[in-house]
Amino acid sequence: MIGANTLKAKLRKGEGVLGAFNALPSPDAVEILGFMGMDFVIIDAEHGVSTLESCEHQVRAAEAVGISTMMRIALNMPQNILRHLDTGVMGAQIPQVDSAEEARAVVDAVRYPPLGKRGLAGVRAAGYGVAMPLGDCVKKANEELILCVQIETTKAIENAAEIVAVDGIDLVFLGPTDISSSMGFAGQPTHPEVMEAIEHVGKAAVSAGKWAGTIARDADAYEHWRNVGYQYLCTG
Repeated sequence: MIGANTLKAKLRKGEGVLGAFNALPSPDAVEILGFMGMDFVIIDAEHGVSTLESCEHQVRAAEAVGISTMMRIALNMPQNILRHLDTGVMGAQIPQVDSAEEARAVVDAVRYPPLGKRGLAGVRAAGYGVAMPLGDCVKKANEELILCVQIETTKAIENAAEIVAVDGIDLVFLGPTDISSSMGFAGQPTHPEVMEAIEHVGKAAVSAGKWAGTIARDADAYEHWRNVGYQYLCTG
């Protein structure tokens, strides 16, 4: 069930946060990241092999050790997003968002009315309908759940100003691996042109009142992106 989101609270304070992707269908891996002191884990339901059931087990493991959860959800389709959110995850990270129209569709899928069109039921995310009134769950989820869209293509970079302006989005994540591939520099995420594009879009996101995120594989990269204005950083 959605409660106070410590990750969102840190971002609201302007703090930098550090997390990691978990591509394994393993609650144990999530617990280890929590014990290591990571601020968040991104349960990877795009490139990873996790089933919907194993995603829910990973959310439970995260709650047990006090690490915040994001979930990268493959397929930008309302019903698919809904089922993954019903696990009780604290944030949705949607890949391959290329336009403002697609971004608005994500908002509709993730937010409950009146902010969106997400369906409501007595599932785990709503305390099974018994932990608190469903109306309170809706209000809490709309306040606390983090919505992140990923910009990963040259098309998305071209449309970045419109994407970051969409209401209901909290966070914009720049995927350097896919961006480098889309720009013709596959396998070169630190190519100067790739870095320049990521810096440009991140600054646009921050100027629009959104948080910006990307990959920081070492301490130097973390410091660099923090200086640019990025707050949400993960080790890969």
